[in-house]
Amino acid sequence: MPETAVPLDPSRRPGDEAPARHTSGIRVRLHELYHGRTKRAQRFQMTVVVVDLLAIAFFIATPVLLDTGAFLWIDYAVAVLLAADIGARGLASLDVMRWLRRPTVLVDLLILATLLAPYWLANFGFLRILRLWSISRNGIIWIPLRRHGLQRWEDTGRAIVNLITFLFVATGFIYTSFFRAGSGLSGYIDALYFTVATVTTTGFGDITLPGPWGKLTSIITMLIGISLFVRLAQLIFRPYKIGFSCPQCALQRHEPDAVHCKACGFRLKIPDVDD
Repeated sequence: MPETAVPLDPSRRPGDEAPARHTSGIRVRLHELYHGRTKRAQRFQMTVVVVDLLAIAFFIATPVLLDTGAFLWIDYAVAVLLAADIGARGLASLDVMRWLRRPTVLVDLLILATLLAPYWLANFGFLRILRLWSISRNGIIWIPLRRHGLQRWEDTGRAIVNLITFLFVATGFIYTSFFRAGSGLSGYIDALYFTVATVTTTGFGDITLPGPWGKLTSIITMLIGISLFVRLAQLIFRPYKIGFSCPQCALQRHEPDAVHCKACGFRLKIPDVDD
């Protein structure tokens, strides 16, 4: 039987398939770089972590650099790097629309907006430090721990990152709201000093925030800070448990040598760390 000819799509022009294949190849390569375990991927991931940490150092130092001539150059350079990272992660994602709905992506887009309009959105500049929380949630910063069999410290590391992130977000908000006017580095140090004293509930009392809003800010900072400290203490002193979902009841935390699920008694097959 002769083959039936497939009608040509009049809207398709010669060579249209090539860009599609080229784009698909780029996405595959990016996915391998961001999520792979090859030597090349590991080097790329470590480079991304180092660049992110340098950008976070810039975010922390922004109050000091804000009035310098180099501030805008550094700010826009970081914006370009962040935009490239967001675009690359989007291409590397298997489901772009689902990826766009992630809280970490929304936070990164907000940070990018503050970088593109640093003076217009100056009051929201303290949110840039959320990039530290974002890369912690993405998981790329914890890959070296897993690679060296130290994944038991990942939860503790995440708790430390959450605490540091909150300290600097709170410091930035307090500095912007109460100390910024003409105070420079001295005002930022005062804001950091007040934040640490409040979070640790030592409350020296030599620096206080004026008015009802100042008192509310102090209360919120203290409550959140205490909860983060308690969470960190729990992770440091509680017995180590491995993350493995029970097939029957979905309990996530088990003893490393557990044979049966503590909740339902189902026989577990927890893989070894090196598997």
